[in-house]
Amino acid sequence: MIKHHPDDNLLVEFSAGTLAFAQSIAVSSHLHFCDHCRRRAERLNSIGANLMSDCDSVAVSEDLLDKVFSKLDQPGKTEVRVPKGRSKMPRVIDKLLTQQGQPRWQFLTPSLDMARLHTGQQEFEVALHRIKAGGSVAEHDHRGTEITLVLDGSFSDENGIYHEGDFLMRDAGQVHRPLASRDAPCICLSVVAAPVRMTGKFTRLLNPFLSFKPQ
Repeated sequence: MIKHHPDDNLLVEFSAGTLAFAQSIAVSSHLHFCDHCRRRAERLNSIGANLMSDCDSVAVSEDLLDKVFSKLDQPGKTEVRVPKGRSKMPRVIDKLLTQQGQPRWQFLTPSLDMARLHTGQQEFEVALHRIKAGGSVAEHDHRGTEITLVLDGSFSDENGIYHEGDFLMRDAGQVHRPLASRDAPCICLSVVAAPVRMTGKFTRLLNPFLSFKPQ
């Protein structure tokens, strides 16, 4: 059961189309798993539609509709093929992986691999993180906001246990040490506004190698 969700402010920005694209990826992926938040988003969309209906109309060019339909009809632009073995993945993640190919996992520690997703973002880094079964991530804090969405498996930290679909947003200065469950690896989506900082005695040495590389 999903226990952690985006707050109202994030959902309002998402529905209004004003949320940063990288963070919208995380919210959209959460909606893939969460019926409760899909209903919340639908209500917000209905409110927005009613507000729009009360606005004054704006003249557009006569060929605008034809231009829109011509873009929709272009082959290969919007089609998303779901590769075998990733049917559980949210559609937006599948689309990113379809465009860039299979994840290129990069070794970070014996327990943690990372695969960056190319989103064209400058302010945020978007990546998949894979923690091996029973593995832990070194204690670290955040220099900026970080959204974590559990895509598969589960992990725990000092504040609780998080399962598939759980959505977590951490602010700068929060310290934690994720630990994957012993029965399966955990794969998460992360959207980070700044690099993390390792706080453990020995893992501080890793900090120069965890530089922020927006894609």
